[in-house]
Amino acid sequence: MDLQDQLKNLFPDHKPEDTPKETSKTSDIWMQDDPIICKYEKRKGKPTTILEGYTGATEDFKALAKEIKTQLSVGGSFKDDKIIIQGDYRDKIMQILKDKGFNVKRVGG
Repeated sequence: MDLQDQLKNLFPDHKPEDTPKETSKTSDIWMQDDPIICKYEKRKGKPTTILEGYTGATEDFKALAKEIKTQLSVGGSFKDDKIIIQGDYRDKIMQILKDKGFNVKRVGG
Protein backbone atom coordinates (compact mmCIF):
# COMPACT_ATOMS: atom_id res chain seq x y z
CA MET A 1 0.00 0.00 0.00
CA ASP A 2 1.57 3.28 -1.04
CA LEU A 3 1.11 6.71 0.41
CA GLN A 4 -1.72 7.69 -1.94
CA ASP A 5 -3.79 4.65 -0.89
CA GLN A 6 -3.18 5.37 2.79
CA LEU A 7 -4.32 8.95 2.36
CA LYS A 8 -7.46 7.79 0.52
CA ASN A 9 -8.26 5.47 3.43
CA LEU A 10 -7.76 8.23 5.99
CA PHE A 11 -9.66 10.89 4.04
CA PRO A 12 -12.24 9.18 1.82
CA ASP A 13 -14.21 12.37 1.07
CA HIS A 14 -11.17 14.36 -0.07
CA LYS A 15 -10.78 15.00 -3.77
CA PRO A 16 -7.26 15.97 -4.82
CA GLU A 17 -6.85 19.31 -6.51
CA ASP A 18 -5.41 19.57 -9.95
CA THR A 19 -1.98 21.02 -9.49
CA PRO A 20 -1.36 23.89 -11.88
CA LYS A 21 1.50 23.31 -14.25
CA GLU A 22 4.53 25.37 -13.46
CA THR A 23 5.09 28.15 -15.91
CA SER A 24 8.63 28.53 -17.08
CA LYS A 25 10.50 31.77 -16.65
CA THR A 26 10.66 32.16 -20.38
CA SER A 27 6.99 33.12 -20.46
CA ASP A 28 7.74 35.98 -18.06
CA ILE A 29 10.45 37.41 -20.32
CA TRP A 30 9.25 39.86 -22.92
CA MET A 31 9.86 38.69 -26.48
CA GLN A 32 10.84 41.26 -29.06
CA ASP A 33 10.65 41.58 -32.82
CA ASP A 34 14.20 42.85 -33.35
CA PRO A 35 17.00 40.28 -33.12
CA ILE A 36 19.39 40.11 -30.18
CA ILE A 37 22.89 40.71 -31.49
CA CYS A 38 25.46 38.09 -30.51
CA LYS A 39 29.04 39.15 -31.21
CA TYR A 40 32.56 38.07 -30.39
CA GLU A 41 35.32 40.34 -29.12
CA LYS A 42 38.70 40.03 -27.53
CA ARG A 43 39.16 42.12 -24.43
CA LYS A 44 42.66 42.26 -22.96
CA GLY A 45 43.55 39.28 -25.15
CA LYS A 46 40.74 37.10 -23.81
CA PRO A 47 37.69 35.99 -25.82
CA THR A 48 34.29 37.34 -24.81
CA THR A 49 30.79 36.91 -26.18
CA ILE A 50 28.55 39.98 -26.03
CA LEU A 51 24.75 40.05 -26.31
CA GLU A 52 23.03 43.35 -26.93
CA GLY A 53 19.91 44.80 -28.47
CA TYR A 54 17.27 43.65 -25.97
CA THR A 55 14.53 46.25 -25.70
CA GLY A 56 12.54 44.81 -22.77
CA ALA A 57 12.90 45.39 -19.05
CA THR A 58 16.38 45.41 -17.54
CA GLU A 59 15.34 42.85 -14.91
CA ASP A 60 14.32 40.40 -17.65
CA PHE A 61 17.66 40.81 -19.39
CA LYS A 62 19.49 40.28 -16.08
CA ALA A 63 17.50 37.09 -15.46
CA LEU A 64 18.34 35.91 -18.97
CA ALA A 65 22.04 36.63 -18.31
CA LYS A 66 21.96 34.62 -15.11
CA GLU A 67 20.25 31.70 -16.81
CA ILE A 68 22.77 31.64 -19.68
CA LYS A 69 25.71 31.79 -17.28
CA THR A 70 24.25 28.97 -15.20
CA GLN A 71 23.56 26.71 -18.18
CA LEU A 72 27.03 27.21 -19.62
CA SER A 73 28.81 27.23 -16.23
CA VAL A 74 30.82 30.31 -17.14
CA GLY A 75 31.41 33.73 -15.69
CA GLY A 76 30.11 36.95 -17.03
CA SER A 77 28.42 40.21 -16.18
CA PHE A 78 25.63 42.58 -17.12
CA LYS A 79 26.73 46.14 -17.91
CA ASP A 80 25.27 48.98 -19.95
CA ASP A 81 22.37 46.85 -21.27
CA LYS A 82 24.81 44.21 -22.53
CA ILE A 83 25.45 40.67 -21.37
CA ILE A 84 29.17 39.89 -21.36
CA ILE A 85 30.05 36.18 -21.22
CA GLN A 86 33.61 34.99 -20.68
CA GLY A 87 34.71 32.82 -23.60
CA ASP A 88 33.55 32.18 -27.15
CA TYR A 89 30.13 30.56 -26.70
CA ARG A 90 28.27 32.17 -29.61
CA ASP A 91 26.85 28.94 -31.03
CA LYS A 92 25.65 27.61 -27.68
CA ILE A 93 24.17 30.93 -26.61
CA MET A 94 22.39 31.38 -29.92
CA GLN A 95 20.89 27.90 -29.61
CA ILE A 96 19.70 28.61 -26.04
CA LEU A 97 18.07 31.87 -27.15
CA LYS A 98 16.45 30.25 -30.20
CA ASP A 99 15.00 27.51 -27.99
CA LYS A 100 13.46 30.24 -25.85
CA GLY A 101 11.90 31.84 -28.93
CA PHE A 102 14.21 34.81 -29.44
CA ASN A 103 15.40 35.97 -32.83
CA VAL A 104 19.22 36.08 -32.75
CA LYS A 105 21.66 37.59 -35.22
CA ARG A 106 25.34 36.62 -35.30
CA VAL A 107 27.77 39.48 -35.88
CA GLY A 108 31.52 39.25 -36.45
CA GLY A 109 33.05 36.00 -37.61
